[in-house]
Parts: sequence; C-alpha cells; structure tokens
Amino acid sequence: MAYTQLYYHLVWRVRNGGPLLTAAAEPLILDYLRWRAIGLGGAVFALEGAADHVHLVAAVPPRVAVHAFVGQVQRSAATRFNHRTPETPLAWADDYGAMTFDGKRLPYVIAYVEQQKAHHAAGTIIPVLERVDDRPPARGAVHEAPPAYRVAAGMAAWWGEMMEME
Repeated sequence: MAYTQLYYHLVWRVRNGGPLLTAAAEPLILDYLRWRAIGLGGAVFALEGAADHVHLVAAVPPRVAVHAFVGQVQRSAATRFNHRTPETPLAWADDYGAMTFDGKRLPYVIAYVEQQKAHHAAGTIIPVLERVDDRPPARGAVHEAPPAYRVAAGMAAWWGEMMEME
C-alpha cells in the first residue's frame, strides 16, 4: 500500500442556508458524517459545525476523489438523519470548499475548526477557510513568483523539517 499524506480542510453548507445544525441535531449529524468519512478510509482530525455549515479536517485516501468523498459523506449523513428525524429533513447545498495543506499546519487547521462556534460568534473567521464557491476573492488572486531553488542554502532546514514529520 502506498504512503500518502493528503490533508484537506472541507466545508459545506446546509441547503438554503437554514439553521439546521441545532443543539439537538448537530451531534447526530456530525456522528453520521464522521462514521461515513472513516468508512471511506479517511482519517478525521476535526469535525465541527456552525448553524448552517460544517467543517471537516480529514486525510482523504488517494483512491477516493475529493468530490466523491464529500458527496458520499454528505449523502450518507443526510440519509441516516432523515430516516431518524423525517420532520426536519437535512439537505446539503451543492457547492463545497476544499483546501489542501501540509502536516506542519495540521494542528492550526484543527484548532480553527474546533473553535468554529467561537469564531463565528466573535467575527474572527478566516474567510478563505469558509469559502464554498468558486467566486474570485474580493482582492483578486495573488500569484507569487516561486523562489529560486537553492539546494545548498535551504537543504539543511528542509531536511530538518522533513525529519520532524511523522
């Protein structure tokens, strides 16, 4: 089996922006999401919601396309929740956000997701981690020129960082 280190921050909304993730519904929905993500071979590092959306930090196995992973996790949770609670049906919006990041930043992304409710209450969200559509950012995309690759100067630091990774 191949070794991979594929970390994703995933976010998606409830259809029509409804505040479905109530105190009673949220634990069930998050359990269903977690159960399916793990069933697909994913590793769940953080999973939290706000009133109308969910954030998931996970390692997605390379054999599963990100779009398929999100879709299957969403469908499974909605089906199970709707079977149990038909009076308040759950439906997810079609769009979602997916960002990759490296293992060095994993603890920071986990901490951000675990504090979702506090971030939304205090207005301290990170906009790029809340995006669920492909609209261009307000300030436009920033494309930086890649730095010159200097083997001798940066090799020791890079080697040390890589050795610290599990």
